[in-house]
Amino acid sequence: MSEYKPGALTKELSQWYHSQVKDVFLELQTGESGLSSPEATQRLEQYGLNALDAEKKDPAWLLLIRQFTSLLIIILFAAAVIAAFMGDVVEAIAIIVIVVLAGVTGFIQEYQAGKAIESLKKMAAPQAHVIRDGVEKVVNSEDLVPGDLVVLKTGDKIPADARLVEAQNLRVEEASLTGESLAVEKHTHEILDLDVSLGDRKNMVYMGTSISYGRGKAIVTDTGMKTEFGKIASLLQNTENRKTPLQQNLDELGKKIGIFSIILAAAMSVLGVFQGHTLVEMFVWGVAVAVAVIPEALPAVVTISLALGVRRMVKRKSLIRKLPAVETLGAINIICSDKTGTLTQDEMTIRKIYSGGEVFDVTGVGYNPVGEFQINGIQADIGGKADLLSLLTFGSLCSDTKIVKDEDGWDVLGDPTEGGIVVAAEKAGIKVEEIRKKHERIHEIPFSSETKRMTTVHLVNGKRMVSSKGAVEVILDSCSFYADGGKSSPLTPEIRAKILDIAFGFGENALRVLGISYKEMPNVTDDYSGGESSETFKDIEKNMTFAGLVGMIDPPRMEVKDSIKTCFSAGIKPIMITGDHKITAVAVAKELGILRGGRAISGNELEKMSDKEFELTVDNTEVYARISPAHKLKIVESLMKRGNIVAMTGDGVNDAPSLKKADIGVAMGITGTDVSKEAADMILTDDNFASIVNAVEEGRSIFENIRKYLVYLLSGNMGTVFAMIITLLATLPLPLHAVQILFINFIMDGLIAIALGVEPPEPGIMTKRPRKVNEGILSRKALWFIGAVGLWISLVTTAVFVWGLYDMSLYPEGTKTKTIETTAVTMFFMTLIFARLFNGYNTRSLYQSSFKMKVFSNKSLFVASGIALMMSLSSIGFEIFHPIFKVTYLTGFEWLIIIGAGASTLVFGEIWKLLTKNKFN
Repeated sequence: MSEYKPGALTKELSQWYHSQVKDVFLELQTGESGLSSPEATQRLEQYGLNALDAEKKDPAWLLLIRQFTSLLIIILFAAAVIAAFMGDVVEAIAIIVIVVLAGVTGFIQEYQAGKAIESLKKMAAPQAHVIRDGVEKVVNSEDLVPGDLVVLKTGDKIPADARLVEAQNLRVEEASLTGESLAVEKHTHEILDLDVSLGDRKNMVYMGTSISYGRGKAIVTDTGMKTEFGKIASLLQNTENRKTPLQQNLDELGKKIGIFSIILAAAMSVLGVFQGHTLVEMFVWGVAVAVAVIPEALPAVVTISLALGVRRMVKRKSLIRKLPAVETLGAINIICSDKTGTLTQDEMTIRKIYSGGEVFDVTGVGYNPVGEFQINGIQADIGGKADLLSLLTFGSLCSDTKIVKDEDGWDVLGDPTEGGIVVAAEKAGIKVEEIRKKHERIHEIPFSSETKRMTTVHLVNGKRMVSSKGAVEVILDSCSFYADGGKSSPLTPEIRAKILDIAFGFGENALRVLGISYKEMPNVTDDYSGGESSETFKDIEKNMTFAGLVGMIDPPRMEVKDSIKTCFSAGIKPIMITGDHKITAVAVAKELGILRGGRAISGNELEKMSDKEFELTVDNTEVYARISPAHKLKIVESLMKRGNIVAMTGDGVNDAPSLKKADIGVAMGITGTDVSKEAADMILTDDNFASIVNAVEEGRSIFENIRKYLVYLLSGNMGTVFAMIITLLATLPLPLHAVQILFINFIMDGLIAIALGVEPPEPGIMTKRPRKVNEGILSRKALWFIGAVGLWISLVTTAVFVWGLYDMSLYPEGTKTKTIETTAVTMFFMTLIFARLFNGYNTRSLYQSSFKMKVFSNKSLFVASGIALMMSLSSIGFEIFHPIFKVTYLTGFEWLIIIGAGASTLVFGEIWKLLTKNKFN
């Protein structure tokens, strides 16, 4: 194959809409089998990824510099330089070293957070169905190249600009590109006019638009920035990295804390000057206090907590598309879920068939095409059952699904419901792929949520035969006859009632019931027009012959039962919404434990209610059956009007409005359309209800971890500040020097706090009521904890400091005052470090005893605590650090006092949790 060079195309051939399909194949050097994998790889290297130019990111060195550009850090550097000129060189160098280390730590955190977010974006990358090496494959859309043959179906996002080579009732929403509000009907014919506007190129599809109806195939002509979408990327590309509401709120909180800390530090510095400390000393000290109080690691902790939490969700089969969804997850109190595939296994197996006046039981397991047809337990001779064979033949022709066998056994490629029909046909000896090839499909009307049926037209022995499958009542309404021993007889009201009774009986046994019909089209003079809609196929779904019923079972997922129980214990109400018959939905809902005395209503019943009547019943309704996408939107709106935080699942094109409207839109990763995925906040990679519940647990945990970080940081900072205020007001020596303040800030804010941000979900988190959506990050319980523990830390550290200053039994007779002060400062310094280390374990849970938590469930906290402790002990244990940190050696007894006082913080925290267990909620 010669090298493909689109840049060298003639003007005529570059206008793909003006070319015939055979010329497009020839020019792009591909065919109906698509590209070979090696050729696709070569073209990808040559033309690059099929992606719009990404926003330029700041280089790493700029991120590092930004760590040192805040006003306080600059002032602190200046203060250190001034202190050096005034003679205190050691402390000045120490301050600069600690600030640099803190900046490097902040850079590492921010860089890793950015990497985590980038990896999440890659996980959410869109995919496309493409034919390569003659086989249909799923690839990332960015890996598409010119010449790729893509397969398109209803709900797909067009992954690249492409020339249509096959179109079956294909309509495309192009409003995002052309502004056309109505879907554009597409075809494959050459457009003779050279001067054609974008919206009139009806044999082309373009990146960024979506399939609203039908199916087709197209050959990729342009990718990436060469697409029409790429040409106007500057207008359409969304490169703004918006912060989540939580991040915005915490930014505001950080600013308020910053202003408060500067005012407080200034006041304390002035007070220190009045008590005889030098101006330079108090200036450096005051800036250090301000730097320590400001939670500068807050943005990194929030980003890392969100990013790591989302990564944990991916492992639990939930992919978050929009970060604000993580915050909302913890507040959800209603989950509206589809039944098929989400609450059930989506492995359809036909168990019963009604045809020719007889009910057949079908044996077999799963998608293995081996089984028997029985009547009253006795194997039936299906060779003589013409009506049964017609039902299975027309049902298979009106399907696109294939059954395949691999090393794991039998499976289906396509819709599981269609798979059940195809498998039953194979059990009856019908070679489905052979009859599909023999009886060419010449027209189709795809299934939609509104019509609730699919119809196809085939050439069968020179005749045009129509076949339909869908909801029983819809199929019956379209029928005037029924299959009666190989012939068609009039469908009388009595026969119609009998069919509905049998369908009702199937439904009572939790079977999903479909009707199948067929007819021969009357002779017409006009020829088939190549697959496009025409008068030839007008009203083809009328006066059909009813072939029979198929009843299939879709077993509930076993893990969902436990998830439903978890929902109720967590204060979350699960609601089933399904297109299935009401009797089937009720049976499954009862088995799963969803229906607990509430109402079950159908779409018809909902239609008859006024908005006011529906809003009065919505709180007590647990199951909705025979529901359309419009009903879904109405349900969501009514629930949200009642003040609920609602998650809604969906997989179809028409589910997009309800997914967008819901607080959390949840799309299906396996069966979901591209349009539904784009509208959703979250995608289930396994289409499993249990994964939604897991995501809620992670959402609650992420919010709690950020709260724990703030509680830990603010209670520790408050304890430090309170203690220094007490000593200043009591005209005692300064209990901490500037370098010590910055050191404590470095190890506590930079190490311990980050570790708390990755705490796994604590036991019992799914036994609490959902968080109120307007509840701030710092709840009343959290604020009381901060105040109480902060006060306790200040009291114990001050007590140790005073004891170190005035208990002369600690010192040999004649010890100098400066030595006594240095010992007291060292004891205060280490007591504060131990108190805050123990407080880290306090804040692993704000609700239950820390001793009930799994000891090693948060290994990061143990590692961070160990590093912080070793660094702290080194400052005392190695004499070289004494002049830097202005500390001295301590005796064994003094260490016992320090450790005991520090550990009392953990004891106080346990007592406080016990006393306030049912308060401040």
